[in-house]
Amino acid sequence: MPRGDLGIDLGTATFIVYQKGKGVVVYEPSVVTISKRTNAIIAIGEEARKMVGKTHDDLIAIRPMKDGVIANYKVIEAVLKEFFRRAVGKLRLFKPNVVIGVPTKITSVEKRAVFEAALSAGAKKVHVVSEPLAAAIGAGVDVTKSEGSMVVDIGGGTTDIAVISLGGIVVGDSIKIAGNAMDESIVKYAKKKYGLVIGEATAEEVKKNIGKVHPDYETLEMEIRGRDAVSGLPRTDTMTSDDVMEAIKPMVNNIILKIKAILEKTPPELASDIIRNGIVLTGGGALLKGIDKVVEEEIGVKATVAENPIMCVANGTGILLEDRQLLETVAEAYER
Repeated sequence: MPRGDLGIDLGTATFIVYQKGKGVVVYEPSVVTISKRTNAIIAIGEEARKMVGKTHDDLIAIRPMKDGVIANYKVIEAVLKEFFRRAVGKLRLFKPNVVIGVPTKITSVEKRAVFEAALSAGAKKVHVVSEPLAAAIGAGVDVTKSEGSMVVDIGGGTTDIAVISLGGIVVGDSIKIAGNAMDESIVKYAKKKYGLVIGEATAEEVKKNIGKVHPDYETLEMEIRGRDAVSGLPRTDTMTSDDVMEAIKPMVNNIILKIKAILEKTPPELASDIIRNGIVLTGGGALLKGIDKVVEEEIGVKATVAENPIMCVANGTGILLEDRQLLETVAEAYER
């Protein structure tokens, strides 16, 4: 593929764009601010994230990706056009080939929406690859071997779990329990325990800064600001790592149950490989302190957090841009 072609992780929480020959050129929160009156996009990414919960009646800050799939087709098309413009300039001169990661359990209609949005935005040819496959490649796993590997990709909208062998997913599933659901649980917990109404952006900061999921890890504290649930007045309180652990425990337990369910469906020969090779954890959720320890204790198989887990899907698409043979093995292509 020519220099300038793009690998894209259209995440529910983060947009990441990898440009061939340059590396990561876009790393932005998956938030877009739109004018209700004109439908014009006012801001994308970090600038839009800063507006969440602060917009007036004419502006709305939205997440155009929901549970790993396109929730607002026109907005995603406009976002992709902007990313293409940033990466490769005027599309009249060059139309990029694009590799995009999608959830394991995506429907054919949802997959078609990804293809159409990218082509309408100016792509020449679009390849889609399952996110856990891309994540495994980005984490350094040789997915073409006959040996089985297991990847658990804990993103913003979905957790994708897959057993991979010979360039494909042998057993896999997606569940809509991941980072965003954890943030929502922290919001509910703060209101229930402290009588404090906080936003999801605050909950995400709490999770990132002091979150843990295993009791052996240090308990930290963080000051949080919100609105008193009774008086409605601004108030400050303190949450701890133990609060976060208790708030998101049901989500972690559901992820563990899904990993067990996938392993129960795994052919014995591949299960044997997984016992030997362990489980690779990717995605932003893999940064939760103690997640590898919890998985290991509950599953009985060694779990390892990939290096720079948030970047694994994007890095995987970048590797695919460089390796046409591997791309043809693991991805589905579409062009007009």
